[in-house]
Amino acid sequence: MSGTTEDATSRFRGLDTWATADVLSALLDGQMRATAACLPALPGLVRATEAAAARLAQGPDARGRLVYAGAGSSGMIAALDALELGPTFDWPTDRLLVLLAGGLDLSRGLSGAAEDDEGAGRAEVAAKGVDAADVVVGVSASGSSAYTVGVVREARERGAVTLGIASMPGSPLLAAAEHPILIETGAEVIAGSTRLGAGTAQKVVLNLFSSALMTALGAVYDNLMINVRPENAKLRRRCVAMVARIAAVDETDAAEALARHGDVRRSVLGLAGVPEDGIDGVLADAGGNLRRALAAARVDRRAR
Repeated sequence: MSGTTEDATSRFRGLDTWATADVLSALLDGQMRATAACLPALPGLVRATEAAAARLAQGPDARGRLVYAGAGSSGMIAALDALELGPTFDWPTDRLLVLLAGGLDLSRGLSGAAEDDEGAGRAEVAAKGVDAADVVVGVSASGSSAYTVGVVREARERGAVTLGIASMPGSPLLAAAEHPILIETGAEVIAGSTRLGAGTAQKVVLNLFSSALMTALGAVYDNLMINVRPENAKLRRRCVAMVARIAAVDETDAAEALARHGDVRRSVLGLAGVPEDGIDGVLADAGGNLRRALAAARVDRRAR
């Protein structure tokens, strides 16, 4: 997909006169091209994810926060990724921060003017006490949102790990970030509508980043999201099934363990023979990682 996100490419001239099937086909093609544009970003994303995981690694004194920043539709896509981390991976609320230009009160819609205020972005970073313990992810299709650039510049100056996700090479956001993630989605089918191709690519990259990050931080065992919060009947059934599979017990025993211990990791460790009053200590020593905790428990049993 050639051109910039703001270009009005001649390929789609007269779009408003096309048959609906042709409009939809063009839009879908744009989405597919945007997804393909994420592939060249993977090496940089590997480095960024590993740096973020090292900074946020869980332990007794872990306090680093994952901070998302953006404006307009890019900010909303970033916020969506952020808000899913608690229910899906049990990422602590006090270790998550969303900075959206104009604020998260959307009763009057998104604030377009707030995007242009770099000082506001810097001020929010200072007010929230962002520092070297944190990881900051800035998202802007054009890479020129002054608010988002301000957040990332200030955060980097304060020692945070910083990522900048943008679709424009050489943009200020990519220059500001320690880890620039360029997704060259090119011209949109509807010129300048970056909620389309650029937005899709942003969502893909954020999905990859946060899922790989949470995996590295121990929220996944095999390919199971073991930290999911069992907040409804479907998720409680899923947790029982995960305990049964990992601990190699039937679902009755798994359900009893889950009722007693409250979550998947503790239930599995309890079923592995770790005394109830020792489960939290084993998990803490393993940095919250169930695989390491199980290995340590097996070694401890053999040593007795």
